[in-house]
Amino acid sequence: MKRRELLKATVATAFAATASAARSDQKSQQNSMQPLSPPAKGKILVAVLVSPEAQVIDFAGPWEVFQDVHVPSRGTTMDELMPFELFTVAETTKPIRATGGLRIIPDHDFASAPVPRVIVVPAQSRPTEAMKQWLLKTYAQTDVTMSVCTGAFVLASTGMLAGQAATTHHDFYDKFAEQFPDVQLRRGVRFVENGKISTAGGLTSGIDLALHVVERYYGPEVAQQTASFMEHESKRWRA
Repeated sequence: MKRRELLKATVATAFAATASAARSDQKSQQNSMQPLSPPAKGKILVAVLVSPEAQVIDFAGPWEVFQDVHVPSRGTTMDELMPFELFTVAETTKPIRATGGLRIIPDHDFASAPVPRVIVVPAQSRPTEAMKQWLLKTYAQTDVTMSVCTGAFVLASTGMLAGQAATTHHDFYDKFAEQFPDVQLRRGVRFVENGKISTAGGLTSGIDLALHVVERYYGPEVAQQTASFMEHESKRWRA
């Protein structure tokens, strides 16, 4: 075998082994996660934290997942069937511009926001002290606080990820590792879970993490029905 062919084969084998190990590692940590208990009555409130330059797909993907969940055992009306209620929250309710110029008027500021059971943190501008304080105060009362893409930088800046495993967008692995050496960076995985805190990779990874949160609340059948309705073909949300 020529040197170039040998090198290509070696690289391909190493890449496949690394990818397989990453998938195995993710599978293992997913299986260790306990199911979440939905409330007997009422909605599961989902807070989507936004600020200028929030990455649209990072929050729109999970938003679509949660809004599309239908649980037949909850009742017969559309309101009863849909267990999640979503809202946006920001430091103020003044309009902001997300990526691509999307204009958002936040539903709540930090003072008026109801306590959510799920927080979604997309990639966005550098967090203010007020944002970090709201996250620290609120996440303790949630079932899941999840970041998408470089939203992991927002969580890490609060100290919430110290000593834990996390992931982020692959273009920012090195920067994240340098900036937060006390966080165990996981490369090549779709998402990482640590009890109440979960971090997803870039962009569409947030859809898979949101589907996995649905699975933890309502089981794989409801999550798969949601994915099928969305025509989302990835299976990487499965525990």
